[in-house]
Amino acid sequence: MTKKLTEMTKEELWQRFPIVLTCHQAHWAKWYREEEASLLAAFSGMPVVRISHIGSTAVKTIWAKPIVDILVETTPDCDWADLDKRLTCGGYLCMSRSEGRISYNKGYTVNGFAQRVFHLHVRIAGDNDELYFRDYLIENPGVARQYERLKLHLWKRYEHDRDGYTDAKTDFVRRYTKKAKERYTGRYGPVEK
Repeated sequence: MTKKLTEMTKEELWQRFPIVLTCHQAHWAKWYREEEASLLAAFSGMPVVRISHIGSTAVKTIWAKPIVDILVETTPDCDWADLDKRLTCGGYLCMSRSEGRISYNKGYTVNGFAQRVFHLHVRIAGDNDELYFRDYLIENPGVARQYERLKLHLWKRYEHDRDGYTDAKTDFVRRYTKKAKERYTGRYGPVEK
C-alpha cells in the first residue's frame, strides 16, 4: 500500500521528488497567469494585496526547477483559516507554517510530479524579498548567470536534499537581495489596501 504524501518523511519525499533543473520554458509564464487567475477567483473578497511570479521560473534567462513559485501578500488582518480552506479546496497542500507565513504546494502526487507544479508562499504584505531578488536577476544578466552556474553546480550533489540545496544558495541569495533592496528602495514596500 502506498503512503499518502502527508505520511511520508522528509527523506521519502525528497526521494520521490528530486531536484530537477531544466532550461527556461516559455509555458511557465502561461502557467503562472492561469494559476494567478484561479487564485484571484478563490480569494474573492479576501484582503489579498498582491500576487507575484517569483523564483527562477520568472527569470527567462536561467535554468530552473520546473516548479512555478508564487508569492501571495495579504494584509495583517487576513483570515488565514479562511485562506487555508480556500487553498485546500483548490488542490493545495499546506507544507509549513510560521508566524506570518504559510507555504503550500500543488502538483505533488503519490506517483511523482504532476505536469504542473506550484509552490505558493503566503505572507503579510512587505515580506517579499523574493521580488527584489527576482528583479535583480532579470536586470543583471551576469549575476543571473552566476546564480544559474551555482545551481547547476549544486544540483546533483543535493538532488535528494532540498534543505541542503537551499542552504547552499543562501549566501548568494542574501547578498544580491541586499543589493537589490538598496538599489530598488521601496519598490515593493508594504502596500496599503
